[in-house]
Amino acid sequence: MNPHDSQIHSCWVAASTADSLTKPDNVGRVARIDRPPPGEELNLGEPTPARLAATAILLRDGDDGPEVLLVQRNPEQRFMGGAWVFPGGAVHGDDADPPSAALRELEEEAGMRIEDVDELVPFSRWITPEEVKTRFDTLFYVAAAPAGAEPRVDGAECVDARWIRPADALEAGRRGELMLVFPTIKHLEQLAEMSSVENALEIARARQVEPILPKVVRGEGEAQVLLPGEPGYPG
Repeated sequence: MNPHDSQIHSCWVAASTADSLTKPDNVGRVARIDRPPPGEELNLGEPTPARLAATAILLRDGDDGPEVLLVQRNPEQRFMGGAWVFPGGAVHGDDADPPSAALRELEEEAGMRIEDVDELVPFSRWITPEEVKTRFDTLFYVAAAPAGAEPRVDGAECVDARWIRPADALEAGRRGELMLVFPTIKHLEQLAEMSSVENALEIARARQVEPILPKVVRGEGEAQVLLPGEPGYPG
């Protein structure tokens, strides 16, 4: 995967060094981000077309509940270096469809192989805000991990991988131990409410996937990410 087009998991909002960036956290407070993820810039002109992308959220059952696979982007990468994300990337011309792209990225980034695309269940669709230069229209899929399979990173694009409970990942992010970005955080918050892999798959099968388009609202010296339905979301 081309590292310049691969990262679809971004916070999607970066400001200049003179700006500060804020986003609502999961209890309604506003969290300030002083150093946005690398490689992100706000777009002050016409919106950039969103490129189709796909992400695989791989789950396994652990002793204390379901665990999710996260991989760490190489800190030297120009875009989203050092972030912990779900495996995924842009859909290429030789991919049959987005699920095929998600499986390809899963194998390339984490060394995990799933043979049948039908094992992927659509979970969500996120579109990068129009206010950001690099944009993706990303389909997220959930799947059960193959029994006994362990991730293997290539040491170039991704330098580490781990299985972790979603709640533990969120807590590690709050402590500054893991660099997590906005879409990853929001998906982890949902996954933390699920009791097992089968429960997550059942929820995914029952839901109707609708596109989610966050908006970046800029004020004096700050920017805030808002989701549809939140107060202040532009109509």
